[in-house]
Amino acid sequence: MITVQNLSYAVKGKPLLHALTMQVARGETLGLIGPNGSGKSTLLRLLAGLLRPATGRVHLQGRPLDTLTRRAIAQQVALVEQHADTAEKLTARQAVELGRTPWLTALSPWSEADDSIVSAALATVAMQDHATRPWATLSGGERQRLHIARALAQRPELLLLDEPTNHLDIRHQLSILRLVSSLPVTSVIALHDLNQAMGCDRVAVLHQGRLLAIGPPADVLTPACLRDVFGVMARSLTDPTDGSTHLRFAPIA
Repeated sequence: MITVQNLSYAVKGKPLLHALTMQVARGETLGLIGPNGSGKSTLLRLLAGLLRPATGRVHLQGRPLDTLTRRAIAQQVALVEQHADTAEKLTARQAVELGRTPWLTALSPWSEADDSIVSAALATVAMQDHATRPWATLSGGERQRLHIARALAQRPELLLLDEPTNHLDIRHQLSILRLVSSLPVTSVIALHDLNQAMGCDRVAVLHQGRLLAIGPPADVLTPACLRDVFGVMARSLTDPTDGSTHLRFAPIA
């Protein structure tokens, strides 16, 4: 679905990503993990075509991303940023309707199909009953769910999420992650919660702008890796009810 080759990025001469190379397969969910400042958000913005790399290239379905128009990218890629917001005086539904913008033209104006897509996106994040509420009256968690609904309304093939469970209570964290895993799209998700990352198909570990490891969570999130990258002791626990693996952490003495 997406290929990254020798990707580097710098701001005012300060490197943020170093010669990163990886592939994301169609239909998989890739978790991005790493300490604050490791380059997760920068990588997502590069994958969305919002930043231009210093070196290297991103290919989307075999085509160089920098050869595509913004509209063409937006018809395939949706990004939910960590600190996204809107200053417009919109209702919840109007905010989600913005997700249909890449598909609207003078020859293809708003239609009943767009209405149905927006309604379905609102229902998916359980916000259909809040559709008429003004944006300014919504909580941080409600806004986050609407940002995700707006991304879903784009009908993307690649969904990029920067810490999508921020501001959400545990029930909605679990429901959003379950939703993402069930969608027929390719997903790249930056996560802080390493136990949430255990549910991804693969995880990529970023540290100081470098890709240290990528692979199945059980193979990558080893005690040695977590000690070196996060500075914590960790051990794996197996849930006897379903066989799933969970991580338990302790500070290094």
